Amino acid sequence: MSDTVSAAVFPAVGEPPRIEQVALPDPGPGQVRVRLAAAGVCHSDLSLANGVLPHHFPAVLGHEGAGTVEAVGPGVESVAPGTPVVLNWSPPCRSCWYCANGEPHLCERSQDAAQRPYAELADGTPVYPGLGTAAFAEATVVPENGVVALPESVDLGTAALLGCAVLTGWGAVANTAALPAGRSAAVIGLGGVGLAVLQAARHAGADPVIAVDAAPGKRDLALSLGATHFLAAGDGLAGEVRALTGGRGVDHAFEVVGASATIRAAWDITRRGGEVTVVGAGALEDTVALSALEVFYTARTLRGCFYGSCDPQRDIPLLAAHAAAGDLDLAAMVTDEIALDEVPEAFARMRAGRGGRSVVRFG
Repeated sequence: MSDTVSAAVFPAVGEPPRIEQVALPDPGPGQVRVRLAAAGVCHSDLSLANGVLPHHFPAVLGHEGAGTVEAVGPGVESVAPGTPVVLNWSPPCRSCWYCANGEPHLCERSQDAAQRPYAELADGTPVYPGLGTAAFAEATVVPENGVVALPESVDLGTAALLGCAVLTGWGAVANTAALPAGRSAAVIGLGGVGLAVLQAARHAGADPVIAVDAAPGKRDLALSLGATHFLAAGDGLAGEVRALTGGRGVDHAFEVVGASATIRAAWDITRRGGEVTVVGAGALEDTVALSALEVFYTARTLRGCFYGSCDPQRDIPLLAAHAAAGDLDLAAMVTDEIALDEVPEAFARMRAGRGGRSVVRFG
């Protein structure tokens, strides 16, 4: 059943993708072939493309996808042809130290599939799957634990967001921070992940929920998804936040940009004894400066958050149920539906801080 599919192939770091035909193999033992319905364009894809995050090339990027199982290899039991699924770019092995100690999101082997070619170009050149998934293509082949089954009724176009933006953002609130009801929260950065953080903070019962972004045009969307206030990023941010929180600052700030300046801003708007969760993925050389005295005196907690501290097999069905119940609005997070060859334009919107999530629609 090997097939040739259209894919956005990134030839090397810093080079734009080319739409090329990629030859997929038949699914081997323990593998699943998925026909993609949609793929979200995540900031991590941009970081992979420009070398901020390391990866092998040439590669088909894209790690936030949903589709339907076309075929399965020998030994696959959890899904069958026809099953709607979300791609899981960080599948836990269930046997390493981190998995055995309740931290499957930090699994030592979750990126094994990304280290091996999964397909070939027309000239026989091996191609690597972006984060093990290769979602910027009409179809892909992934390990069995690289998919999570969905209910038949789900809209696969918006369900793609469950694979990264929502797992990361919602998980940051529910898992990493375990935000209690009644606490104040601020969310800095309202891209796809930030909009998920915002909805999760509202669902947790935070009050007030302060949305912060450099783009004033995101105000109405932020308020519609649960923010009680919207503030423009800038030099006066700390004073404005304190004016809304009894002069103290928020109990918990979520940084969803991945930059030293916004991490510092999140720290500065948080009260003494409060907590800062860094959700954005930043660059290695972008360092954050905190004085030893302020770390001691403010008694704040600064923590990182990788993949929402989630277990995809556990959390994706829960999030799908939240979406079905109306507690999570996936469609509102999608601000641009695009074709496969428009991925570079989606990257440009992310660089400029415009919009929420761009989603590639197939078929």
